[in-house]
Amino acid sequence: MTRAIYPGSFDPFHNGHLDIARRAAGLFDELLVTVFDAPAKQLLFSTDERIELAGEALEDVKNITIVSYSGLTVKWAQRHGIRVIVRGLRNVDDLSFESRIDMANRLMAPQIETCYLLCSTDYVYLSSTILKEVASLDGDVSHWVTPHTEEALRQRFAERKQ
Repeated sequence: MTRAIYPGSFDPFHNGHLDIARRAAGLFDELLVTVFDAPAKQLLFSTDERIELAGEALEDVKNITIVSYSGLTVKWAQRHGIRVIVRGLRNVDDLSFESRIDMANRLMAPQIETCYLLCSTDYVYLSSTILKEVASLDGDVSHWVTPHTEEALRQRFAERKQ
């Protein structure tokens, strides 16, 4: 059985992430969407909230499990017997960044492979940063997220305005 992880901060989980996760689930027996609990950036949603948002978006995909993790992704994968890390790429900048991470990972865990999936052209420009900025300014993000995530964004930014 081939297991893979799709790691990220997923703050929040958007349709670009959804596209990569669904496609990766079709390639592997089991896909773990791993939500990094302590990225070096300011988060809008807690780890539990990010897990819930991803879970709601992926609830119909039977071979996906969503979990949180800490520490180095490659070390977490090693400890759990996972041999493939899935990464989504939007452009050559992503490839440059991800390939440097992959080279470092290979030094630490040469048995783990990275599988790159190019995102759908519908989401080539989308990032969580852009999504959050548009949502914070009351812009329409319905084409970028599930209704559940759209509502969570609306509520979070309403709370911040009070």
